[in-house]
Amino acid sequence: MTTTTMGSGETVGMLVKRWRERRRRSQLDVSLAAELSAKHLSYIETGRANPSPEMIERICDELDVPLRERNRFHLAAGFAPVHPERPLADLGVAQDAVRAVLAGMEPNPAVAVNVCWDLLAANQAAQTFLGGLPADLAGPPLNMLRATLHPDGLASQVHNLGQWRAHVLRRVRRQLERTAAQGLADLLSELEGYGAPEPTTNAAIDDLVVPLRMTTPYGDVAFLYAATVFGSPRDVTLDEIAIETFFPADTATAQLLRSLPGTRA
Repeated sequence: MTTTTMGSGETVGMLVKRWRERRRRSQLDVSLAAELSAKHLSYIETGRANPSPEMIERICDELDVPLRERNRFHLAAGFAPVHPERPLADLGVAQDAVRAVLAGMEPNPAVAVNVCWDLLAANQAAQTFLGGLPADLAGPPLNMLRATLHPDGLASQVHNLGQWRAHVLRRVRRQLERTAAQGLADLLSELEGYGAPEPTTNAAIDDLVVPLRMTTPYGDVAFLYAATVFGSPRDVTLDEIAIETFFPADTATAQLLRSLPGTRA
């Protein structure tokens, strides 16, 4: 049985092998975990067998393949995509959950972003800090990493720009390795091209996390961040949403956030 080929020339077997190697897993390891024989998996990878939609999902579960990429597997195997992709506004209770988390984080700045860090939603505190961006960076879409590291964006306000930039680039590289998301490689290349100031540190904060320390119209702030994602998503958009919340890294920042106009302490 010949495996169906996508318009790009990729077969489902080629995609399985690529993601297996990306995850540094052996055929035997994946076949045992996905409950199929190593011979069958080998046949899939070489194009001698075409997996069923159920088999594709089992293999992708074991390889932690993002839902957007899973749809490519199904198309390459000759099947229709199984994971829908709806805008945030059409996600019903999931959209309500995003709004509830953002509102609940006030007065701490919090944003919802997609896999390429384009802004999907923000609470009032975050909008306060993003309000002064030039039009070409403000979007839409507003890209959070571009807005932070671009010389015309917030970069001139970041005290530890070298340290923060190095951390951001490492994070994007890891995300690209994990997701292979379209557009992320171009964004990484753009960010790398902004220049590399010397890293600076502040031991009082940096022994815990890499902080974001910057000057704002309201005073100097220091943030640490936490990321929130949805568990067991079945929609592509939901699979790619992350909520980034910036918490105060010192007492002065906590007091400043509580005093911001228009935010709910």
